[in-house]
Amino acid sequence: MLAWVSTRRTLVSASQALVQQWQSQVVCGPLVYGHNSLQQRTFATNNVIDGSNQEVLNVAVLGGGITGLASAYYLAQQLPNAQVTLFEGSSRLGGWLHSKQIDVGNGKVVFEQGPRTLRPSRPNGWVTLDLIRDLGLESQVLMTSKESVAAQNRFIYFPDHLVRLPGPGSSIVNVLYSMFTEPLYKNMLSASLTEVFKPARANSVDDESIGSFISRRFKPSLADNLVSAGIHGIYAGDIYQLSVRSIMPYLWYAEEAAKSVTAGFVGRWSLHWPHDTALEAEWAKASPVSDTIQAIRNSSVFTFRKGIGQLADRLETKLAEAANVTVRMQTKVDDARLEQVNGGPRMTLALRSDGKSTGQQEEKSFTHVISTVSSKTLNSIVKPKSSFSTLSQTPSVTVMVVNLYFSNPSILPAQGFGYLLPRSLAFEQNTERALGVVFDSYATIGQDEIPGTKVTVMLGGHWWDGWVAYPDEEQGARMAKATLQRHLGISEEPQAVHVGLQRDCIPQYTVGHHSRMARAHEMLKGFNGRLRVAGNSYNGVGLNDCVRSAREVVMGLVGGRGEKTGLETFTKEYAPVMRQKKSR
Repeated sequence: MLAWVSTRRTLVSASQALVQQWQSQVVCGPLVYGHNSLQQRTFATNNVIDGSNQEVLNVAVLGGGITGLASAYYLAQQLPNAQVTLFEGSSRLGGWLHSKQIDVGNGKVVFEQGPRTLRPSRPNGWVTLDLIRDLGLESQVLMTSKESVAAQNRFIYFPDHLVRLPGPGSSIVNVLYSMFTEPLYKNMLSASLTEVFKPARANSVDDESIGSFISRRFKPSLADNLVSAGIHGIYAGDIYQLSVRSIMPYLWYAEEAAKSVTAGFVGRWSLHWPHDTALEAEWAKASPVSDTIQAIRNSSVFTFRKGIGQLADRLETKLAEAANVTVRMQTKVDDARLEQVNGGPRMTLALRSDGKSTGQQEEKSFTHVISTVSSKTLNSIVKPKSSFSTLSQTPSVTVMVVNLYFSNPSILPAQGFGYLLPRSLAFEQNTERALGVVFDSYATIGQDEIPGTKVTVMLGGHWWDGWVAYPDEEQGARMAKATLQRHLGISEEPQAVHVGLQRDCIPQYTVGHHSRMARAHEMLKGFNGRLRVAGNSYNGVGLNDCVRSAREVVMGLVGGRGEKTGLETFTKEYAPVMRQKKSR
């Protein structure tokens, strides 16, 4: 019975963690938290590569999404003597962070086309909070408490109704009743009781899909019903393609260390990453944080008064104020290569200033390039092309985001964050191939000027893999309304609708991702630290992941170690360690 309870908690907690990560969706060196701001930090190597080479830095940042903006900001602050140039191919900065204030007649509402909330969980969430404090955005934060209905009520739609996931506020009686009566949890009892007796994988197995792992260790129904829904909310991906080692590492390493997932939890095994341990050590030495930051840390999720895009807007403002930063919009990078310039190694970029392949080309050389564009894009521009073939193997999915506003504030049949749809849902229950629905009116309270009901429907993802054409805005709106009517009984026409197609917006860490990134790290070392990478193609698709990767790649440059690539976490030196907590 203990094994079943523990494993039930394991699987439900894993799915809840995925759903909680969904709340934040759509990737270090020394850190200081508390009263010592980033601007107050100084480093002995703030304008050199190493102690023997007094080289003033001229750094190019490729891409103006959140990772690129954060990278340029950290560079400007930590290396005030460096020249920083950010190149963005489009006419706007912010990438997938895109908040819009829509006038609905008697007031404005905020529609999010990308991530809408952030989780303050450590360590990556705390890195973002440090940036927010540095930018002076604390007063603009809107928090959702852990006692709110959005935090306590998260749903999966299966097979024809909303099923509340166990969580805060759930009584043990209700949890057990749900476990034994809801088809969503079919086979969980038998799977939990038998998992510990199943043989562990062979040592030669390097990776496995999430779907295969859960099916092998537990039951296929748990993978298809429960886990696939959570993955839809974060990656919009297929659990039979995505890597369990990269996306759900605890499960992978628990089987390796404890020989079963159940034994890992019952035996109190925990997963430790060396780079996280370094951060924890810094926090232990840091000054106390402000009351506001502490309150945000204790919240369930948070956002900003004008939407998540407010973070990108403030970064853009700070970069415009920085004397050592230049931002070039609508500038396309045709190729990037390492060559000798004036007797020293430099990265040379071929650029077109109109953002089009027909524009006039120019070439500029830089001491370093930090690429925050997708790995596929980097693979297409770096020379020689054979150096980075492994980067072209990270696919992405396309998601259509449909925001709807209803003047009726009581139109939703349930209160909560929203619901996700599993892959096992019958086709007639999801003909539109929706991934999930967010109840924004409960998830992000305080943004809108007027009452009403605001929801967001996500469509597509891996269901649209291989498509050469996608629904237009009118079709997308119709599909979203049909989804709401079928699942929630909403037939009322919305007062406002906004449809956005986010092409190739979420990288897919498919089976073998870890090994491919390890190989990419070795290939990048051939650039002797002159080309480094950060962003959601590598080590996390969430906004917090992106901010942390920006901070780490910059601090690696500040530290002066020549062969840093941005992919060190995929090396053996940074391999995670499973530790068993001893009983008292």
